[in-house]
Amino acid sequence: MKGLKYIRIALAALMLAGMTLLLFDTTGVLRHYLGWMPKIQLLPAVLALNVVVVVSVVVMTLLIGRFYCAVVCPMGIFQDIFVWLHKLIFPKRKYKYMRPANWVRYPVLALFVVLMVLGLNGLAVLIAPYSSYARMVTQLNAGGVAGAVATVTLIVVVAMSFIYGRLWCNTICPVGTTLGLVSRFRIFGIRIDSEKCVGCRRCEKGCKAMCIDIDHKTVDHSRCVDCWNCLGQCKVGAISLDLARGSKKADNVDSSRRKFVATSVAVGAAMAVEAQEQKLDGGLAAIMDKQTPDRKVPIKPFGAGSVKNFHSHCTACQLCVEQCPEHVLRPSTKLESLMQPEMNYHDGYCRTACTRCSEVCPAGAIRPLAQGEKTTISIGRAITLTSNCISATGKDSCGTCARHCPAAAISMVTGDNGNPRPVVNEARCIGCGACEYYCPARPATAIYVEGREVHAEV
Repeated sequence: MKGLKYIRIALAALMLAGMTLLLFDTTGVLRHYLGWMPKIQLLPAVLALNVVVVVSVVVMTLLIGRFYCAVVCPMGIFQDIFVWLHKLIFPKRKYKYMRPANWVRYPVLALFVVLMVLGLNGLAVLIAPYSSYARMVTQLNAGGVAGAVATVTLIVVVAMSFIYGRLWCNTICPVGTTLGLVSRFRIFGIRIDSEKCVGCRRCEKGCKAMCIDIDHKTVDHSRCVDCWNCLGQCKVGAISLDLARGSKKADNVDSSRRKFVATSVAVGAAMAVEAQEQKLDGGLAAIMDKQTPDRKVPIKPFGAGSVKNFHSHCTACQLCVEQCPEHVLRPSTKLESLMQPEMNYHDGYCRTACTRCSEVCPAGAIRPLAQGEKTTISIGRAITLTSNCISATGKDSCGTCARHCPAAAISMVTGDNGNPRPVVNEARCIGCGACEYYCPARPATAIYVEGREVHAEV
């Protein structure tokens, strides 16, 4: 039985290492080997309507409990590091049984569901486990709102896990609470033989979920995270992994457990509120900074389909942000889409040959794109500000935007004053941002991209 613990640790270590390396990788190489890891995370799988993953997690939970929390979830595994450090630094400090904080975890889960249904995914996913871990890895040194969110998350999670073990999983985490409801009906679980138990509390003191109650010889299976640490601690063989209920001799089922409340979380069909105005940096970094273009509609990646679809599926895990070779994707600071990526053409533009973000998105916010498919999709339209144009004002013969447009959507025509000015063919414009990025006009850009609520075919 003790060997199960080491198998669990080995699998968890591989998962955490793989996820972390994937999030750190900016070359795009690891996505070919580790790209499946984000896709088996529960919330992204729900949003992507990945029935195989969702059903597999539910079946596994019904069979042996919250194995997902112990081996698959990177946030859960990350907490185990600080649980181990707690034990290493304070070897005499032990855990003890704690009554479930249902007054916290169920209202938090309800709030999470409401926010998702209302389309406020940016707020909801602040406590989603996979997204939270991904933000900590990728945005800790980002500065601004993104860095602040990552830092606060790290401090809270580290403090809670170091002092209280898996308390975050059993009070704040919506995935943990949801799986806890399912885990009440698990077939196999930790059992305590009341006739063999001598009340030494070794198992209770080592339980990082604080769900073993030796006084009543019970285990709260809704909070047990299947770490199996307790299996090797009992010296009299009173604790084992067996049928979770049905034995008179080893009844570890909470007598006060009531009937399971059937709950369906319809987060996959969440509705997003319309985007508010946002100011983003535009243009080239040069002698004089550019004023930020005023976008009424945020620009979402190729493959998103629409602003609404992206908002309702994106878990703000930042994986696409890290994978973007041009650094075009950046976390939003708007309340309703907080930390969800948006296009920003300050440091580059979206190259038509790159499909990296669509290959790594685990939640269906960005659908997979074939090579060259981006040239058939319009995510925005270029808007010209003739009064700022170098060519149109006669200061110089520029035409930079027309030369760099990969869709040949911009042409230079002679204006009324005899000077050339750019004209955009909206039927050809795909919104890649090359014109905005290369435009040398300062302080205000002479051309910028306005996003489309619904992406169009070109």
